[in-house]
Amino acid sequence: MTSGPAKRGRRPGAPDTRAAILDAARSLFATQGYSGTTIRAVAAAAGVDGALVHHYFGTKDDLFVAALDIPVDPRQILAPVVAGGADGAAERFLLAFLSVWDDPDVRPALLTVARTMMEPATQRVFADGFLPVVIGPLGVALDLDRPELRMPLVASQVVGLILLRYVLLVEPLASMPTEQVVATYAPTLQRYLTGPLP
Repeated sequence: MTSGPAKRGRRPGAPDTRAAILDAARSLFATQGYSGTTIRAVAAAAGVDGALVHHYFGTKDDLFVAALDIPVDPRQILAPVVAGGADGAAERFLLAFLSVWDDPDVRPALLTVARTMMEPATQRVFADGFLPVVIGPLGVALDLDRPELRMPLVASQVVGLILLRYVLLVEPLASMPTEQVVATYAPTLQRYLTGPLP
């Protein structure tokens, strides 16, 4: 007996539907970048309706964050940074950032993402995805002038900090107390956020 055309819409009771969508999304984000990936393309690759992708994940930004496969939503972690306004935002940002990275239950997953993003095949995930979805909106929410320039400058410091402190374990940065890291980095980050730019 031949099967008819594939049914569209929800796969009732299929426990692997969500996983199939995430697999498709990860693959497309890695190869097409964030801007080149559409909900429709993810749905087609997963063999489901676009409405089902929205049902499980909401917006494209939400799908991207879910596809990162980390145990925290970085947008929620950064919410208190925005709530406090631009003054002192660098210190709050670093405290939030370090509290997540220094959590032994979370760090292994973050290290996997960090190492993956350094690979040539998935570098677009950071530049074309993480920056505009997570870091960029922070500058807009803080009402900064020229956030399109300021937030990549902030990201440059943060990526360097991740690489040296957590991935390569370069001393003395790797074992530096949180307070010292914040005191060292916050003035530079605050200048990037609110100081004069060339």
